[in-house]
Amino acid sequence: MRKCKFALILTAAAVLLFPANCAKLKGEASDTIKIDEKMFIAQVNDVYLNAEDYQGKKIKLEGVFLQSTGEKPYYFVVRYGPACCGNDGIVGFEVAWAKEKEQPYPAADSWVEAEGVLKSYEDEEEGYTLSYIDLSSLNVLAKRGSENVLQ
Repeated sequence: MRKCKFALILTAAAVLLFPANCAKLKGEASDTIKIDEKMFIAQVNDVYLNAEDYQGKKIKLEGVFLQSTGEKPYYFVVRYGPACCGNDGIVGFEVAWAKEKEQPYPAADSWVEAEGVLKSYEDEEEGYTLSYIDLSSLNVLAKRGSENVLQ
């Protein structure tokens, strides 16, 4: 009986670890990390929590294009997720577009596909490092995906 329980535990551990390792290998084999709609929040969180592992890698995602208001504008590609008052949480990335003079940023609330390399910069006022996507392409899409995501 003891051997049976041990074998069952090992089998369960292998089953749980196998998909994670396959996903990691799949991500390493691909040139671009695609942030999918189904696991949007989890994938974005993983990038932020392990930013050093993703620095310099290509990331591709779709979402709502937003622009901050203030002295210096900041741009974002986001989706909305659960928070304290319903789907009022915002999940996504700050983006920077060096080709702004050739192709201006799209209008706010446009549905976009963004692709670029993850980079970071130091916020000297606040004293911490921020990640952003240095865009290589930014395209407005006619068909919108799901703005509200749960995972």
